[in-house]
Amino acid sequence: MGEAAAKARRLVRSAEAIGYWLAEAPLFSLMPAGVAYRAACLRADLAFRFWPEKRSEIVRNLRQVLGDELSEQEAAHLARDIFRIRSCEVIDLMRLRGRARSLGKLVEVRGRQHLDAALAAGKGAILCSAHFGSYDCAFSLLNASGFPVTSIGRWWWNYPPEGSSAVRRMWDFVFARRVHRHRQRPNIEPWPGRVQVALQAAAVLRGNEVVTICSEAPPLDAELNRTIEVPFLGRQARFLPGVVTLAQVTGAPVLMISVHRAADYRHQVLEISPPVPMEGETAIAFERCATAIGAAITAHPAEWDFWFEQDDLARLGLLRDAHPATSGGPGS
Repeated sequence: MGEAAAKARRLVRSAEAIGYWLAEAPLFSLMPAGVAYRAACLRADLAFRFWPEKRSEIVRNLRQVLGDELSEQEAAHLARDIFRIRSCEVIDLMRLRGRARSLGKLVEVRGRQHLDAALAAGKGAILCSAHFGSYDCAFSLLNASGFPVTSIGRWWWNYPPEGSSAVRRMWDFVFARRVHRHRQRPNIEPWPGRVQVALQAAAVLRGNEVVTICSEAPPLDAELNRTIEVPFLGRQARFLPGVVTLAQVTGAPVLMISVHRAADYRHQVLEISPPVPMEGETAIAFERCATAIGAAITAHPAEWDFWFEQDDLARLGLLRDAHPATSGGPGS
């Protein structure tokens, strides 16, 4: 009886999520911004209340990584914000319609001059991000504002071996096509062992365009032997340092980018840093990127995607008492 009830709850949650992506969120996004994001938050509050297993997992993840000085009550408040932000990010995506002005007027861009200066040097620019906030929408907004953007990144639904073609088609329809509408070209997907990924990215940079990369993606099994360990959120975490290799080979500057949400959940700030030095050994150069990513997470912890999945945190080496599932994929 317990297993049947759990299965029924999972089916209800899946049906609700599909309905939100296909019907509710597109409708909400046509409403005034204040109404749309308030509706998204109310939907998230219901999920937070009626999905106790995921709520408890997120609270546990937060306290394990951020430390026991984060009280149970504080962690629960952050967990509620995590649910709200994920729900609001769907509205962001829907508001990319047309020329993306519906979303763009809600996002303040700081540091645009750093990207302008980088491209003026003629070697392209690499924007290094985390899976943080509405990063995919932020990349598309930059493209819509005149910067030709191509992303290196995995669509998570292409990786699980048990994933169905129907699920992949659905996510291509509800997510990828909206993002790609405002990109210079489709994602460069870094499948393990594909050397042409670096060649494709280098060709984009030679054209004096922008490449984005989220540098804290949990490594796949086939990538574990290429990871490096650097200090991150008070621990030693393992990452793939591809951003450093690409920068050192092409000479393109690396700028950090992050986007975070205001207290009203609808307004956002997109920040672009000056170039990060890439001199020195790979681990030393990458540590500068990891430090910037860690600072953004510390300042706005609810914006980071990976609190939602214990396996992702375990693959990064951030959970001491958990082991990643061997067949797990990225959480992006």
